[in-house]
Amino acid sequence: MWFVDQAEISVAAGIGGNGSSAMAKPPGSRYPRRTGGDGGDGGAIVLVTDPHLTTLLDFQYRREFRADRGRHGSGNTRTGRRGAETVIRVPPGTVVRDAETGEVLGDLTGPREHLLIARGGRGGVGNARAARATPGRPGEQRRLRLELKLLADVGIIGFPNAGKSSLLARISTARPKIAPYPFTTLVPVLGVVAVDHEGAFVACDIPGLIEGAHAGRGLGSQFLRHIERTRLLLHVVEMDPAAAQDPATRLRRVNAELAAHRAELAGRPQCLVANKMDVPGAQDVLTRFRRGAEQPVYPVSCATGAGIAELIQEVWRRIEQLRPPLAGAAP
Repeated sequence: MWFVDQAEISVAAGIGGNGSSAMAKPPGSRYPRRTGGDGGDGGAIVLVTDPHLTTLLDFQYRREFRADRGRHGSGNTRTGRRGAETVIRVPPGTVVRDAETGEVLGDLTGPREHLLIARGGRGGVGNARAARATPGRPGEQRRLRLELKLLADVGIIGFPNAGKSSLLARISTARPKIAPYPFTTLVPVLGVVAVDHEGAFVACDIPGLIEGAHAGRGLGSQFLRHIERTRLLLHVVEMDPAAAQDPATRLRRVNAELAAHRAELAGRPQCLVANKMDVPGAQDVLTRFRRGAEQPVYPVSCATGAGIAELIQEVWRRIEQLRPPLAGAAP
């Protein structure tokens, strides 16, 4: 499965057409008149979000985009045709930066959202409007860095092999790869979770984080950005007594990586999920874990399905609380 969440491209808007230098002598007139028309403006370059796209893979094969130039003006004060704009399709959740300065030029989250990224050059003035025709101006050129941050209500986080992919498979229609070894998930996976007849939410399985992920270790540095847009984090911690580290230590270390990546993530609402409750001895581990936990813990078994229905209802309740109120709604 290909997943590309960063790309760099270059764009060049169209050059404006030249103004025309033309003369004509109307019938019955003693002197010729200047009749050169203006050149057409160059085409612009526009980014548009396409809900059918989920990665930036297309930009691995095409990295340069140019818009049409404007047509030259001509006699009889005819203005040249405007150059056609070039539309570049990107997935929702794309952050657009200037590759040279790092400035954020746009954050495209909505469907069919437009962003003018490079203006076409102005067409030159014909000699019908000026003493001398002028050439068209060049269009804007720039290099862009595109970064995709997936749009999901819930981000599923935790150490490798904690059961994040198994949880997503249990609660949604997604079918991520599942195996009993770390880093099975190499790309973020989205799944839609139906909540009885109440509605649905989108959950994202984030590849396992390890200590030092924010600084480039493991896979975390590539995927921490996808957590930034989520409203709620499902923090999965395994209750297996044979695990190398106790669950409280793993919980602290993952939270430390979130805070190191971006301070505001440290305060992102979390729902603690105690997984692998079907393993012998898991209940004793859970009891010790709950003593030190500062919030409720929801025990589940992704293998048997125990506790999953209750967890979905709790997540839905939390999401409803975290969603912004509708415009005009009573406080």
